[in-house]
Parts: sequence; C-alpha cells; structure tokens
Amino acid sequence: MAITSEQQREIDAERELTHATRRVVSAGLEDILFKALPVLDHGFVRVVDYMGDDGAIVQAARVSYGRGTKKVREDQGLINYLMRHRHSTPFEMCEIKYHVKLPIFVARQWIRHRTANVNEYSARYSILDNEFYLPAPEQLAAQSESNRQGRGDVLSGEQAARVLDVLRDDATRAYRHYQELLNVADDGSVLDESQDGLARELARMNLSLNFYTQWYWKIDLHNLLHFLSLRADPHAQYEIRVYADVMLDTVKAWVPAAHAAFVDYRMGAVTLSASAMQVVRRMLGGERIDQASSGLGKREWTELMTALGRAE
Repeated sequence: MAITSEQQREIDAERELTHATRRVVSAGLEDILFKALPVLDHGFVRVVDYMGDDGAIVQAARVSYGRGTKKVREDQGLINYLMRHRHSTPFEMCEIKYHVKLPIFVARQWIRHRTANVNEYSARYSILDNEFYLPAPEQLAAQSESNRQGRGDVLSGEQAARVLDVLRDDATRAYRHYQELLNVADDGSVLDESQDGLARELARMNLSLNFYTQWYWKIDLHNLLHFLSLRADPHAQYEIRVYADVMLDTVKAWVPAAHAAFVDYRMGAVTLSASAMQVVRRMLGGERIDQASSGLGKREWTELMTALGRAE
C-alpha cells in the first residue's frame, strides 16, 4: 500500500481546502493536486505546488504585461518554436514541486540530476517504515550481454522464485535487525528496557537499497523536461522510468501545449550528427550505402538505420 489511511485522510483534507487567488491556475493540475499517484509496489508521486502555465511561457517569451490577445493556435506555434530552437528561458518561468516516495536505489540515480531543490526524509531523525521494493516477476531479468547497464532475458520458474525469496528474506531480516539495533518494536515501544538503542544515524546503514525513502523535489519546467527526456526514455531503467512516465502525465495536465511540443520535438525527435546528415543526403541522392562506406561507427550506424526505419 503506497499510503496509509491516515495519510489519505490528510490528503482528502488538503483537497477540500480552496483559496481565492489572482494567480493563474492550471485546471488540469488542480484536478490531481495533492493526489498520490501510485508507482511500483509502495511508491507514489504527488504534485503539492506549482507556478505558471502555458500562458506564463508565452508571456515570458513575448515579455508582455498581461495574458495577451493571441489565439491558442498562435500560442501553440510560439511554444513549438521555442521548443524546436531550444529557447529554454521561457520554460524556466514555470515551476513545480513533487512529493515522491521511491526506493533508495532509484533515489541515488535520480539525485544525479542536480537542477532541482531536494529535501529528503531523514533517517537520522526518524525511523524508516518497513516497506521495501520487490520487482514484479516480468521485471526479473538477467544481465544484458550487450549492455553493461541493462537487462537481458526475463528469468522464469524456480530461478525467478528463488530471486524473489532472496530479496524478500534479506530485506525482512535487515529490517528486523534495524529494529533490534534501535531497540524499537513495530508499535514504537522499547524492546528491552535494560538496553540503549543504537543511534538512528548508525542503525540505518544496515538497510538495503530497496527500502523506500521520500522527498520533496522542486524544479523548473525546462529542467524537468530534460529529466523526463532521459528518464522517460525506453532505455532508462524500468524502476525510474515508471516514475518519469507518471510525471510526464502531470506535465500534460499542467502545460498541455508545452507537453505536446516536448513530445514532438524531444521525445519523438532524433538528433543527427553532421556525419549522419551527410549519409542521409547521400542516400536521398540515390547512393547505396552500408556501414563500411558510411564513415560512421557501428553503433551510430545502427542508431541511424533504426531512426530511419531501416534496421535489419
């Protein structure tokens, strides 16, 4: 379960409150504001605050005083132009703040994106919950033979069952020892009155990377889209990609025009090197080219052929 009944009551109470404002609001994002959108087995993504909308991007680009009199079609055209030509500053005028619950190993990948403001749950101050990530059977795969940081064939049968047993048993034992070190029971009571518990900042080092942590993550739209271009990509690790997919849906609800431009000019686009462009020109001229005569390395050639729908 991603959230407790008590947490759900807090969310419901937040959503019951309304505030009069002169600020522009996004109707689509208001509809999901504060909601816990489930990810993986215990994780979630929540939008807890935001600033700006598609109009704010357009307003910043035109440096206008108000919302302007341009039609929606013209606004979409301008946003497309900004996205296509990588004019990033107008997108930085919009900001969003997420509350994310995620496995620690996903957080350690995620934190490599250093363009956000982050405040993480402190295991020095509080006790971590007994919640850990177990992959679904279809995500249990062997190491890829061609990609050092990727997955290969999915495990099955007794081998898959054994992997899940090991992951579950290790995490269960680690948390039991964590409680023993803290001298704390499930209900928060002291296990042994005759002993002192180990400091929380030391006891936490016994836990494995599949335990869940939480953080607040605030970022502007430009840097969020860069994050999503990498992490919502099919080549990204599954466990971080599913978070990116949910966040991409929140962007669609928040700034639909910017989302459409992003999907068209970033997610669905291909960047070619000057050498690859020369190969394309030669092909358009009717020349028959293979990898050896292209001047491209094997990997770039394969990527180009895949992009052109000519992969063997």
